[in-house]
Amino acid sequence: MIIDQTIIDSHNSDSEKSHQDQLAYISDELGKKGIDLEGILDQISKFQITIPSWALGSGGTRFGKFPIGGEPGNLNEKLDDIGLLHKITGACDSISLHLPWDIPEDTSAAKEKATELGISFDSVNSNTFQDKDGQEHSYKFGSLSHTDSKVRDQAIRHNVEVIELGASLDADAITIWLADGSTFPGQQNFAGAFERTLKSLEQIYKTLPDNWKMFLEHKPFEPNFYSTVVNDWGSSLLLANKLGEKALCLVDLGHHLPNMNIEQVVSRLIMEGKLAGFHFNDSKYADDDLTVGSIKPYQLFLIFIELVEGIKDNSWSWMIDASHNVKDPLEDLIQSLEAIRNAFAQALLIDRNKLSGAQNSNDPVVAQEILQDAFKTDVRPLLREARLRSNAAIDPIAVYRELDIRNNLVKERGTQTIATGL
Repeated sequence: MIIDQTIIDSHNSDSEKSHQDQLAYISDELGKKGIDLEGILDQISKFQITIPSWALGSGGTRFGKFPIGGEPGNLNEKLDDIGLLHKITGACDSISLHLPWDIPEDTSAAKEKATELGISFDSVNSNTFQDKDGQEHSYKFGSLSHTDSKVRDQAIRHNVEVIELGASLDADAITIWLADGSTFPGQQNFAGAFERTLKSLEQIYKTLPDNWKMFLEHKPFEPNFYSTVVNDWGSSLLLANKLGEKALCLVDLGHHLPNMNIEQVVSRLIMEGKLAGFHFNDSKYADDDLTVGSIKPYQLFLIFIELVEGIKDNSWSWMIDASHNVKDPLEDLIQSLEAIRNAFAQALLIDRNKLSGAQNSNDPVVAQEILQDAFKTDVRPLLREARLRSNAAIDPIAVYRELDIRNNLVKERGTQTIATGL
C-alpha cells in the first residue's frame, strides 16, 4: 500500500493550528530555561529506530497465535510495511533481518526496493534456537555450546552464512542470541558450556569483515528455565572482552529479571565502551515483549538519561523487538516509536551541569526534582514538529486509521497470510 504525500499533508493541515499552539507554549517554557529548541528538534528528527522483519505480523505464545490478516507473507511485503511506517512516522529508516526466516531471493532486488522506500538494512540476526527443515543436527540441547562438535560446527557455519548474506545487503553487524542452557540441575556443566560457546564465537568472530561488529545478547531464562549460557550482562561482557573490540553487548529491555537496574547496566557498558545498542520493548514480569513504554515509561526515561551523555560519540544500534499478540502490529510499532522518541526528548531536557552539581553535593532532593521536571514535561509537541519537518504525519495513528490501512492490507493480501517467524 502506497500513501500519497498529499494525504499526509492534508491531515497535517487539519491538525496544524492546534499543533502550533502547543508548540508555541512548550517553546516559550523551554526558552525560559535556556534550552536550545532547534537543537533538540534536530536530534529528535535524526533519531531513527530499526524495525525487525519479524515484528510486522501477529506474535504468539507457546499456547497459540491469532493472525490478524493482511500480514506480510514475504520480504518484499515486509519492506513495503516498513516503508509505510517510515512514511507516516519519519522515525524508522532501516530493517533488521532474522535468518533464515527472511532470506532474500535476490539480494540486489531487495536492496533496490529498500532504497526506493528510503530504508536500509541494519544488523542481521542468526537463528540457532530452532531446527529448520532438512537440518542435519538438532539444537535441542544447544548450538554453539553443544557437547557434540558436529552440532557446534553446524551452528558456526550458519552464523558465517548470515554474515556473508548480511554483507551482500550492506549490513554491518550480526546479532547473536543463544537459547543454549539447561532445564534441570546437573544437566549441563556451566563452565564447559561457556568455554565451548566462547570457542565457537571466536571462530565466527574471525570471519567478520573489517567494518563489522558482533552484538551479543543475554537472557536470564527462556526457553531454558534453570540456566542459560549467556545469562546476564556480565557474561555477555566477559565474552565480548575475550573476543575483541568488534564484539559488543546488546541490551534487550525485556531480558532482565524483575526490578533489575537496567540504567546502571547501561552506564557500566558505556563506561567500558562495550554497549552495542538496544532491543526496545517493555514487560510486566519478564520477557513479555510488550509495547515500548506501556508498563515502565519512567525506567525507559532513566535509561535514556545514561544514553544521551555518550550518544554523540557512538553509533549505537536501536531496534524494536516486540510481540504483538492482541494489537495490530503496525499500530503497536507506531506507539513504540513514539515512546522511544518521547523518552529520548525528555532526557535531552536535563541540565547536566545542575544534575552534576546536585550529585557532587550529595543532594538527592534537587537531583530528583531535576529528573522529575524533565519526565513530567509534555514533549509530544516536539515529536509532532519533528515529524512535520520530515514530511511525516503529525498524528500517525490517526492517519493509519483514517486510511483504514489494516483492512486495505487484508484486501491486498488476504486473511490467511502469516508473517515468517515464531
